Amino acid sequence: MESGKAGQPGTPGTDDDVYREVFDRFLSGTDEKATTHPYLRGVVDRLPARRVLLDVGAGDGRTTRYLAPYFGRTVCIEPSEPMRRALARSCPQAEVVAEPVFDAQVDAQADLALLSHVLYYIPRIQWAAMVARIMEWVAPEGVLLVVLQDPDSDCMRMVHHFTGRRFDVRELVGELAALPPGLIGRTELDVVPACYRGRDLEETVAVADFHLSIPDAPPQPREAVEAYVRRHFGDGDGAYVFHHDQHVLRIGRPARPAP
Repeated sequence: MESGKAGQPGTPGTDDDVYREVFDRFLSGTDEKATTHPYLRGVVDRLPARRVLLDVGAGDGRTTRYLAPYFGRTVCIEPSEPMRRALARSCPQAEVVAEPVFDAQVDAQADLALLSHVLYYIPRIQWAAMVARIMEWVAPEGVLLVVLQDPDSDCMRMVHHFTGRRFDVRELVGELAALPPGLIGRTELDVVPACYRGRDLEETVAVADFHLSIPDAPPQPREAVEAYVRRHFGDGDGAYVFHHDQHVLRIGRPARPAP
């Protein structure tokens, strides 16, 4: 999963370069990959088949690259052209669909589908419809993982403080139960811990700004973000720490009924 999707890449050039730089700084300070990759490996090990991986909103492909070797075929949906270029470098074997989910045509039945930190960019009213669309591409007995940060984590409390926005993947469970039969099977919520440790104030403020860059949210004054970081994330020894645990909603597709 890519927590970095909590900030949108810009167009090729300066904006995109800044995005990638801050994203790299965030990744260098978090244990997210160290906790997420073993979790994902456990999900993969329990799958009844590993024919196709579908990564929806694959970004620059770091997680795709980790998962792809376990599958015979990898398909990605990534509408951002700068991210597609990075994805091609990270995971050249992946088949890439450039259209957004609701316009995409995917010729695959995925044993594992991943929708990681994408719903921040989708209007809340469309969340269930997006999941239903992706589940059409999931094979019987396959699994879709929908990942968002825990809304009560340090990071997302900061997002709510500054933007008033709250993103809770648990809200999907009741809506999915109302979808057509045969599409949604068992749903379970997993929690994958993650913690960021900043080396200094400047870096931590930049990373905080990065997570505050959600759609339709105005830029926050640096002095306000800095004050928040000092007050809530300072560890008393000159470093800065915040938790950004992830909620993973595991959605199974039922087995095909016997004829």
